[in-house]
Amino acid sequence: MNQQLQPTTKIEYRKPRSACEKCSVRSLAICAALDDDEVAELERIMTSRSLGPEEMLVSEGDPLNRVFSLTSGMLRLSVALPDGRRQITGFLLPGDYLGLADEDTHSSTAEAIGPVELCSFSAREIAMLIERFPKLKDRLHRFTRAALRQARDNQMILGRLAPVEKLASFLLGLSARAEEHKLPGNPLLLAMSRTDIADYLGLTIETVSRSFTKLRNNGLIRLPDPHLVELVNKSGLQAIAGQGAY
Repeated sequence: MNQQLQPTTKIEYRKPRSACEKCSVRSLAICAALDDDEVAELERIMTSRSLGPEEMLVSEGDPLNRVFSLTSGMLRLSVALPDGRRQITGFLLPGDYLGLADEDTHSSTAEAIGPVELCSFSAREIAMLIERFPKLKDRLHRFTRAALRQARDNQMILGRLAPVEKLASFLLGLSARAEEHKLPGNPLLLAMSRTDIADYLGLTIETVSRSFTKLRNNGLIRLPDPHLVELVNKSGLQAIAGQGAY
């Protein structure tokens, strides 16, 4: 009895996607400047780095041997004041780049707030790659301009006299940045502690706690969790912060 031959199924083999192609923040990070066939050159010089909560990545004054692109979690940037206190200068979100304005040394200490994943690059190799791909230089210039705008906003926040104005500005600014980084802006996740917020705004932790309570009692925010804040009345927050649409 003859058996009927079944048609053979053609099997297609696809090249595995690279780590950069699978990255959830590729459109936000430095690699967004490169085409698919070019990103392999960046990945060739990249190593992955993981940090645990409160683990230090670099210390202020360390030689600038490596630069970093944050892929998940949050980094806290700080500098030491002459009297030994710390001043938090910023918080990095996924897609942000560490090492923009630094030259020979890191200008701030970078520490993880919760678990963090990063792409790490040799500063020398990234400089060589930038010469090969001018698009990377343009991308870094955009990051630098954004960092300068953030520094200006920080100066405005620190220059405010009323603590509640500082906190309202901080919440609105962080919400806007979260949305730019494709993260929820409302409700807003506050990965950092109240102490971190105090050291960022130049206040005491008691003053920060009272300011949160005042905003909540005025119906401007809700605090369903210590690390979650719902911006109930953005226009009211903007009025307190002395700004229009953020």
